[in-house]
Amino acid sequence: MQARAVRMASGMLTLAVGVLLAGQVHAQGSATADTAERPDFSGVYYPWNPNAAPRPEQPQAGPLPPPTRTGPTGDGSAGRRPNDPKLTPEYLAQWDIIAASRTAGSYEYDNIANCLPPGMPAMMSMAYGMEIMQTEDKITFFSEHQDALRRVYLDGREPTERHLNDPTYAGYSTGYWEGDTLVVDTVALTTKSFIDSSSPHSDRMTVHERIRFIAPGVLEDRITVNDPVALLEPWEIVRTYRKAEYPNDELREFACAEGLRDAPH
Repeated sequence: MQARAVRMASGMLTLAVGVLLAGQVHAQGSATADTAERPDFSGVYYPWNPNAAPRPEQPQAGPLPPPTRTGPTGDGSAGRRPNDPKLTPEYLAQWDIIAASRTAGSYEYDNIANCLPPGMPAMMSMAYGMEIMQTEDKITFFSEHQDALRRVYLDGREPTERHLNDPTYAGYSTGYWEGDTLVVDTVALTTKSFIDSSSPHSDRMTVHERIRFIAPGVLEDRITVNDPVALLEPWEIVRTYRKAEYPNDELREFACAEGLRDAPH
């Protein structure tokens, strides 16, 4: 009887170990499969409109000129378009001030003409092209326009009080993978930036992105901007980019400050 009990206990232990090992193998297999689903976004991309007529991969053969003080980059004289962010009355009044200033030829509210970063999410318009550098724990976006830079951390870190109390143009971005889609949330954005090219926002603005390949070499960024103070409703926009091939996969230094130095004042 005692020997039989020992054999039964031994069998149950063997079964438990087998189940544990099987679970570990399954978990490891799932993790491997999840990692295998993750695409590699690395490369240089340019804005791409799938509905536009075909054009060369690189918008222009040579480097594009930096902005100068010959005129504001956008004066707002045409008013607001139907697809612009829908601002609350307080922030619409602020936009009116910005538009009037630019229309008068002032550069006070023109970040681009003053060589300031485009900010998020305006940076993702990729006016001149952008390089994406990807590692296991972070993805870096480098825009040729204004030499703008942002990093998306993928290692589980969260913004601290130090980050939240020190807002920047690019903000603080963290992300994770949902299959082949990169999900990104950005906070800590300075109110000196704009939602698009001229729409102001509050210090409570956040940006949510879902980035994925929709075709070989074609990247889509679905952007949702939330701001309970400045917006009547979330603002959504979809950006699409096409990966460049050699020899069009090189970005140039923007050197905006040099353009301002050499321009007449």
